[in-house]
Amino acid sequence: MKKQIHIIGSGFSALSASCYLAQAGYSVETLEKNAQIGGRARQFKKDGFTFDMGPTWYWMPDVFEKFFADFGKKPSDFYQLEKLDPAYKVFFEDGTAITIPGTLKEIYALFEKEEKGSSKHLATFLKSAKFNYDVSINDLVYKPGVSPLELVTPTTISKITQFFSSIRTQVRKNIKSPKLIEILEFPVLFLGAKPSTTPAFYNFMNYADFGLGTWHPKGGMHQVIDAMVSLAKSLGVYFKTNANVDSIEIDDNKQVKGLYINGVFTPSEMVLSGADYHHTETLLPKQYRQYSEKYWDKKVFAPSSLLFYVGFNKKLDNICHHTLFFDTDFDTHAESIYDTPSWPKDPLFYASFPSVTDDTFAPDLKEAATFLIPLAPDLEDTPELREKYFNIIIKRLEKLTNQNVVSDILFKESYCVKDFKADYNSYKGNAYGLANTLTQTAFLRPKIKSSKIKNLYFTGQLTVPGPGVPPALISGKIASNLILKHDSHETTI
Repeated sequence: MKKQIHIIGSGFSALSASCYLAQAGYSVETLEKNAQIGGRARQFKKDGFTFDMGPTWYWMPDVFEKFFADFGKKPSDFYQLEKLDPAYKVFFEDGTAITIPGTLKEIYALFEKEEKGSSKHLATFLKSAKFNYDVSINDLVYKPGVSPLELVTPTTISKITQFFSSIRTQVRKNIKSPKLIEILEFPVLFLGAKPSTTPAFYNFMNYADFGLGTWHPKGGMHQVIDAMVSLAKSLGVYFKTNANVDSIEIDDNKQVKGLYINGVFTPSEMVLSGADYHHTETLLPKQYRQYSEKYWDKKVFAPSSLLFYVGFNKKLDNICHHTLFFDTDFDTHAESIYDTPSWPKDPLFYASFPSVTDDTFAPDLKEAATFLIPLAPDLEDTPELREKYFNIIIKRLEKLTNQNVVSDILFKESYCVKDFKADYNSYKGNAYGLANTLTQTAFLRPKIKSSKIKNLYFTGQLTVPGPGVPPALISGKIASNLILKHDSHETTI
């Protein structure tokens, strides 16, 4: 008889794990508290417009390929992928913009035009970034975070200084142009930390950016969710939506004996939580929680976000599919997130205009836009504050792109700290998980296997390897491998 496992949540990491565990012969039931599968990668539709509610960037395509290959599939079996060219556009404080092309050759030319000699430094930087990427993706990120010895290899020992130097120090060593510096420091935002506190080893994100490029699945990131759900169902995974887990019940042998789901008890042989790690532990009796409230409060969390999903009654000018508005001071905004948590005075923001590339996102001659302002977690969140910041960014959009858009807004919907808490039980309303700082890397992150309960495991952005969609896919594989290893060991005893 198949061993049963319940998976809490249906985001990327939970879906990944469900596929691996079903393939290994487990009877898998996935429990999603919301009406729609996908966790943060849900979709919002209104009046013919479509919006990816969470992730909008498709980076590191090789990780997606590896995932589907593990099941004898390819991404192209499920969705159509297009490399974006240009990749994205960045607006700066002086009102000018730089558009990042889709090929490395063109990127070198762009750098050289902006700062003579910089293309040579960029080539050296990217050589190091590619090496680190290969080391990370082929080895380190698939480690379960059980022991510090996982990080000790001849390669990492040779690169040890990169763990004690920052991305910022490395980037600014040779590049002097403020604009090029911001472009090179920007990818670490996907890691949820400041360039000044992110180890230089993480420059592999720059290789993901320039070396591998920016891609778009036609129909949006939710197409990847649909693909994973389709794969999971073909492997026998059962999905239950509107299934809120109220508590996790533990027996006298320190094992999960079942779950209360919408107030009804369901026996369970094993549980893997892809839900918020902190929240999952609050579902346990206090004596079985591994980490205290003090522990969580001291952790450096990646930002929360204020998001707007906006339908425009016309096509917009001077924008790209991905557009970054870095026309205010980066460090000042970062301080308001990490150092003195507060609403930023002059926020940087990001905008996704997927209908520039993909006509499935908006009706003909109209534009779909998602705006995102990174924020400190747990800030006061009111309708008045949301409206204030929407007006700030729309005025800047109009000024920088030289057009009027306010009168062409058909509708807007907002999403912020309160919503992250309500929909995802997200700790302090964070959007991305724990920041990838040196003291929160690998074995220093919360553990995948509970140290207090024999058959309880965790996956997702608060454990290894960290925030982001590709790491979430990997986290699901790591968690499933750990379950298989422990299960196999117990079977042989």
